[in-house]
Amino acid sequence: MGIFQKLVSFLGINKKEVNILVVGLNNSGKSTIVNHFKDGENKTHEIVPTVGFHIEKFENKNLSFTAFDMSGHGRYRDLWEHYYEDCHGIIFVIDSTDTFRLIVVKDELDTLLQHPHIRNKKIPLLFFANKIDCPNALSSVKIAASLGLERIMDKPWHISCSNAITGHGLHEGVEWLTQEVRQIVATKKY
Repeated sequence: MGIFQKLVSFLGINKKEVNILVVGLNNSGKSTIVNHFKDGENKTHEIVPTVGFHIEKFENKNLSFTAFDMSGHGRYRDLWEHYYEDCHGIIFVIDSTDTFRLIVVKDELDTLLQHPHIRNKKIPLLFFANKIDCPNALSSVKIAASLGLERIMDKPWHISCSNAITGHGLHEGVEWLTQEVRQIVATKKY
């Protein structure tokens, strides 16, 4: 390692690369959220439903995120688990207007939390209660209660109200995730 690399490493200013999974049911706003964090020239003007997954990159506070934007359609949800082992954080997007499918969201969350590659990791979970601006949207408190988030005791988690189109709440959530991932990567607790 050269002197410059040692100095950069010692000062903690080198970029760390982390893998983040972006999951949630179809039409919850996952791709729109990821698109919000891309550079201006790389942003997509028309968001189409994800088939399988897309890989996107963005940066926040000297962390380079590789976001695996996973499809939320039922037939593709089995793909999620193939990316659990190497992820450093999870963004779980919930459509706060889709009260009928909250039980499906809870089932998918429970399956995720019980997976062997997630169960024993102190992996941070960021929940976006998306579409909060829409009529009949549930508050983040009601969503947290419906999903039983208070029972998650062995992982840091945070829920943030969001609007993926305007960006409301997105930066607050990703700031929290960045801080949590930075701590975990620094202590190698993932």
